[in-house]
Amino acid sequence: MNINKFLFQKSWIYFALFFGFALWGFWPSYYSDVSRDYSLQTHLHGIGMTLWCLMLISQAYLIKINKRTIHRYIGKASYVLVPFIVGSTVVLTHSSLYENTPYNSEVFSDLALMINATLLFLIIYGLAIYHKKDALTHARYMFCTIFPMFTPITDRIIYNYFRPLVDFAPTLDGAPVVPFFGFLLANVIVAGFTFWDWKSNKRKDVFPVVLVMLILYHTSVFTFHLIPTWRSFGEWFLG
Repeated sequence: MNINKFLFQKSWIYFALFFGFALWGFWPSYYSDVSRDYSLQTHLHGIGMTLWCLMLISQAYLIKINKRTIHRYIGKASYVLVPFIVGSTVVLTHSSLYENTPYNSEVFSDLALMINATLLFLIIYGLAIYHKKDALTHARYMFCTIFPMFTPITDRIIYNYFRPLVDFAPTLDGAPVVPFFGFLLANVIVAGFTFWDWKSNKRKDVFPVVLVMLILYHTSVFTFHLIPTWRSFGEWFLG
């Protein structure tokens, strides 16, 4: 199958599968009982990410059934939803980490994990919107918006259902960096799409770019805690 046909006819299935894994990963801690005493930040972030997953599924399906006008109208809602997601994620990041004093390497690494994922998501989304008149490029970038979101899902699936894997994760100051497995999975999938797109269309302009950005993001989680400027930023942001 040509990758273009996959993006326009089958990607909604992939998005639905991604959302299914999100429900699985977050079921014990959130979706099983959303009436529990969660913070406002948690609810706002949960609502934003749930709406994003549902939007991706519906948008891809609308393209499949050739309802492009409805697709465009719903797409305009992302101009509100994406800033909401970014804002709620930044607030949740602060509320999750600011009490972990004194701030150590693990905290600064977690800060890079959450802030840089949000930044990468925003960049990929921005590229998708920039190329919205080029349907094939737009579809590729929108498809890639899920990859910065892998680790919140994979972390919870591992801790809830495959906990022995934690022992095989690399460590930072003795603490396991479980997002490593989500990083690896995202990189393998994007590398596969890079090869598929090159083989199908000789394209080297979207998936390779996203792969490089993902690798830079993943590297930041393991290295930014060593950079004084990042630590200063972290102390300011969390303080």
